[in-house]
Order: sequence, then C-alpha cells, then structure tokens
Amino acid sequence: MTTQTLEQIQNFKGKYPRQLWYLFFSEMWERFSFYGMRGMLIYFMVTQLAMPDGVANLQYGATQAFVYAFTFVGGLFADKILGKRRSLFWGGLLMIVGSIVLALDPKTFFFTGIAFNIVGTGFFKPNISTIVGNLYKDGDNRVDAGFSLFYAGVNLGALLGGYFCVAIGKGELFGEAIPQTLRWNVAFGLAAVVMCVSLLTFVRTQKSLGPIGLSPLQHWPDAKRRMAEYLTFAGSIVIIPLIILMVSHTEYTDIFMYTIGPLSVVYVIYEMRHFDAVQNKKLIAALLFMILSIFFWAFFEQSGGSLSLFAANNLNDYVLGMKLDPNGVNNSANSLFVIVFATLLGLLWIWLNKRKAEPNTIVKFGLGFLFLSGGFYIFYATRFFADANGLSSLDVFTMGWFVITFGELCLSPIGMSIMTKLSPQKLQAVIMGMWFLASAYGQYFAGLLGANIANASENADNAQKLMVYTQGYGQLGLYSLIIGIIVIATYPLMKKLMGGVK
Repeated sequence: MTTQTLEQIQNFKGKYPRQLWYLFFSEMWERFSFYGMRGMLIYFMVTQLAMPDGVANLQYGATQAFVYAFTFVGGLFADKILGKRRSLFWGGLLMIVGSIVLALDPKTFFFTGIAFNIVGTGFFKPNISTIVGNLYKDGDNRVDAGFSLFYAGVNLGALLGGYFCVAIGKGELFGEAIPQTLRWNVAFGLAAVVMCVSLLTFVRTQKSLGPIGLSPLQHWPDAKRRMAEYLTFAGSIVIIPLIILMVSHTEYTDIFMYTIGPLSVVYVIYEMRHFDAVQNKKLIAALLFMILSIFFWAFFEQSGGSLSLFAANNLNDYVLGMKLDPNGVNNSANSLFVIVFATLLGLLWIWLNKRKAEPNTIVKFGLGFLFLSGGFYIFYATRFFADANGLSSLDVFTMGWFVITFGELCLSPIGMSIMTKLSPQKLQAVIMGMWFLASAYGQYFAGLLGANIANASENADNAQKLMVYTQGYGQLGLYSLIIGIIVIATYPLMKKLMGGVK
C-alpha cells in the first residue's frame, strides 16, 4: 500500500475518502465488542451478581462514566506522547485482554475485566474519531457526511453486538448448543474475538493514513521517545487496580467525577494562552456543546440502565409478529435505525448545503433534543398498551427508539464533527476526548436517574413498576423538550462564538 502525503489524502474525489472505509470496519468491530459488553452489564449484574436494581443502575452509570472519562486521558497521551495510531493499537490490546479475562470467569473477574476495557477504550475511542476528522481539510463541507457514514459503522457493530451478546448470555440464541454454565463465558468471549478482528483491520490498513496519527515526538531521539512510550504503557497497566477499586465502589466514582471534569476544563483554559481571541471563542463554543451533550446522554443512556430492566420486566417479545428478545431489541433497535438512516441523513446535509439551506449545528443540536423528547413520550405511552400484569407492547417501545434515533443523528455524529472544526490541531485529540468525557458525565447522571426510578419502584409488583418507570420517562420527555427550545433560541449567541464555523 503506497504511502500518501496529507495533501494527497485530503484532496480525494467524491463524497468519502477511501481511508474512511478502513476506519469504518475497524470501528464497527470495536463497537460490536463495546456495545456487546455494555448490553450485558446491568442484566448480568442483576441476574448473575445478585445486585438490587438500584445498585445495578448506579454501578452501570459508574462503569460507563469511567469508560468515557478515560477517553480524555487517552486523547491527552495521544496528543503528547503516543500519537493517535499507537494509542489506538495499545487501547485495542487492553480491550482484548479485558474481554478474555471476562470470558474465563465473568463472575470472579468481573471488575478486573471491566477495568482493562475502561482503560483500553480510553486509548482507542477518541483517536479513531480524530483520525476521521484529519482526513478532511478545514472547511470541507463533506466532513459531516463522512462522520455520518462513520457513525453508521459504529452502529452496525452496536446492532450486532448489542443483540447477539446478551441473547447468547441469556440463552435466547444457541441455548441448546451452549451449556447453561458457559453461556456468559461465550458471550464475553465473542466480544474478545471481534475486538481482535478490529485491531487486525487497523494494523493491515494503517499505512494508507500517511502521516496522520503518527507520534508527536518524531523529533526526539529514538531512545528518549521509546522511554516515554514505555512509561505510558506501564502507567496504564499500573493504574488497573485503582480502576477496579473505583468502579466497584461507586462512592469513589463520585469523587472522580467531581474532579476530572473541572481539571480538564482548567487544562483547556491553560492551553488557551497559545491561541488568539477568535480561536478561544471557538473553544468556548465547543465547551458549551459538551455541556448540552451531557444532558442528552443522561437521558439517552437510560438504554443500558433503566430501559434494560424495563425491557426485561415490562415488555412482551414480539416485534411486527416476530419473536425477539426484548433486551436485545432495546440494545440494538436504535443501531438498526441509525444504519438505515445515517447515510441518507448525511447525504441530505450535503444536498441542503448545496442549496444553502443546511441547518446550523446549533439548530441540529436543538432538533436532537426535540426528537429525544418525542421518543421518551412514546416510552411513556407504553403504559396505555399494557395488560393487567404490566406487560406492554414491544412494537410501541421500538417506535420510541425510531424517533430517538433521529435525535441522536442530529447530535452525536455532528458533535464529533464540530469538535474537529472548533478545536486547533494541537488540541484536537484532547477536545475529542473531552467530548467523550461529557458523555461520561451523561452516563454518570444516567445511572443516578435510573437508580432513582428503580428505587421508586422497589417492592412494587410488575404493573406498578410499569407506571413508575413510564412516569419517569414522561418527565425526561418534558425536560428534553424544554432544553431543545432553549438551544434553538440561543442560536444568535452561539453563532457569534463559532466564528463562521457551521
């Protein structure tokens, strides 16, 4: 594979650079592993580790918060020492180790395997997204479409992993072929196998990236650079026991979340001294978008928490007459809709841009909250389709995910794109890491919200649980509606801060 210069890569013809397809497949298999693990977490904790529903929600929120929080750390070390490509490779290795540990004995080594995956995801996730942004020149109006296609790859992996892993663990798939005592081992092992495929895909195609993602320390002597890299690798291993302690005790998560966010903001403010007023206003806009995303993900990420328990307890197992596992549908319906509509929406943005009618990113964010609101009101409406035992329609529930999907497509891929547009090259991986750190806060608050809903329904029968859960979803729908209206109303202020970035 011939190595290209950055200019040759960015001067591609057509809608997408060819390198995007390689990254698409690497990210697809990594997301299979990640969402497969994510989809199993709360159900596994409740049924296999005997955690109460409220505790499991808090534990889920803590685990996912650390996953996304470490993307900031991974972005920082990529920017300063490893480079994006080596950071991505190291993160993939750690994720493979974590999945293998869980496959060997998920009950005994649950938090150990989770800790390896947390640190590994931190090194992997922000850097592959930043590499996608680097395939485009500044101001290239095709970048939103590129991130939308990349996001389709994310969700293809999430669709497969989100359904297959939990269905295998529960025995809904291949139950006769896999002994009951080994079902969860196989489910976690599947996550390890596909992560190996992801890493091999990246290794075989990374030469096509030319100079993108190489170490920022190329000018250092080889021995000194290798020492810095080895210390980074060693440090990420040494910290594993601390991660195990913090994840397994949610009170430590509280302390961590109270400190990592403010410290990251202080770091960005410190770096601002290197940039002019125009660029600093763009960084402020980026921080405001991050705050908005916290609210979005706090509501959206009920999917892996309270909605997972709601699916297990309060939904039947038929979609359009087909018998399907409700937990698998909860984990994967959103991803299926993203796959179907992400590329189409990306092409719509290009079509509207040519006619000077594409909505600004601010308006897209506002629309994201309005769609989120509509979806949660549909979740609320499942109470009107329930039987006397509190069992409601999986069809109606799936329609809620259909509506929410458009909210996600208005915010998440566009959010990754706007982070690359608003941040200077020197800070891109850090800012992308902070974008995912904002997701960590969303996950953290999602756990708190889910725990409140679960605790409110403690000792209730199934019909009463249905009413408590749906009431909570109705409230989240109202909050989303209010935020969406406020975001669209602040369009003039945000437009000034963004300084011409659309």
